[in-house]
Amino acid sequence: MRENIGRLGASVSSALESAEASTRAFVDRVGAERLWAATVLALVAVLALGSLLFPQQVYVDFIWQYYWGPVYADAHGLGTNGCVAWADGAHELYGNCANAPADAGPTASPGYTFVSYAGYIPTLVLFLVGLLFLIRRLEVTRYRAGFYALFPFMLFGGALRTVEDANVAAPDLLLPVPWTALIISPFIYFTVALVAAIALTVSVVLERRGYVSGYEYPLFGFGTAAFVLTVGYLSYLAATEPWVDFHAAILVLTLVGATAATGLAWWGIVRFAPEINQGTLYMGVIVIWAHAVDGVANVIGLDWASSLGWEHNLSPKHPINAAIVEYTGALLPSAVTEVTGQAWPFLIVKIAAAIAIIWVFDESVFEESPRYAYLLMVTVVAVGLGPGTRDMLRAVFGI
Repeated sequence: MRENIGRLGASVSSALESAEASTRAFVDRVGAERLWAATVLALVAVLALGSLLFPQQVYVDFIWQYYWGPVYADAHGLGTNGCVAWADGAHELYGNCANAPADAGPTASPGYTFVSYAGYIPTLVLFLVGLLFLIRRLEVTRYRAGFYALFPFMLFGGALRTVEDANVAAPDLLLPVPWTALIISPFIYFTVALVAAIALTVSVVLERRGYVSGYEYPLFGFGTAAFVLTVGYLSYLAATEPWVDFHAAILVLTLVGATAATGLAWWGIVRFAPEINQGTLYMGVIVIWAHAVDGVANVIGLDWASSLGWEHNLSPKHPINAAIVEYTGALLPSAVTEVTGQAWPFLIVKIAAAIAIIWVFDESVFEESPRYAYLLMVTVVAVGLGPGTRDMLRAVFGI
């Protein structure tokens, strides 16, 4: 029996090794970049052709309902209870989705679903691979310096998303649909990544022509300028328009709270488990702080914004923090949640997730595939700091 199992295991192992060798040979023969481009074009072609041949099943019931519909609803400022109905392509808006007639077709609400996550995550990975090819083409080195240089772009992404919130709050849309989709999640990630890729290319050219000693300096400058200009525009609106406010207390409490939470988590790592951060080193501080900003911004925005000067609290748009708020309210008595709020476990989850991530990125990960490892680190910070900056600034400017 054991011999049969052993022979079966050896056969499976041999088959896997043969398949891996064949795959590598195919990739080497075709070229990784060509294979990536062919994959992107094939996916676009399948969706486009499917939408033409089976418009109801592919476009309406899949693409529109889970991807474009939520963005359209978000662009028109609908809350979590609101939705947009397909209505034979008329895009009828409802402040309360319960009011949508049964024959209006599929409906979509702002935010994400597990189905949309299932599509966005592979798309993000495919996009990251494309960026990886760009970095290889540019022959970029000093990856750790590049990681720090890209930090302002993550702040810029959150601030740019807040501009769209201002667009919705305006009496008339300043930026119409579909262009506003470029600064709505998740498309804004690709918009900001494209801006960063252009800035990286220019910065590398400046370095090679001897204008700067390192590409990271102009790259950091481009990101900082983009962030400052975006926040400057929001500040201008706050000073000149009645529908934009400024709540300094929310800004201070979010930054102080996130920094305090990061300091506490970092002290715990250094004191009790220093091996967790042997790979990321001080990049780990940025990872934790980015997700702490997201966590604290959600806690303040969901539970305490109205107590700090804003007219109402935020509503959760992501399945995870929505579930946390729901279960916290269900499990804890109201006498407790009236004091603590219902969103505070989200901060703990974010800090724990950040620590787990920097623990996974040990020295071997950076040694085996440095380009991909550092690019993933940038992505990890972006998916925390981008939404966190947006939630913070949205509450700060009251939009």
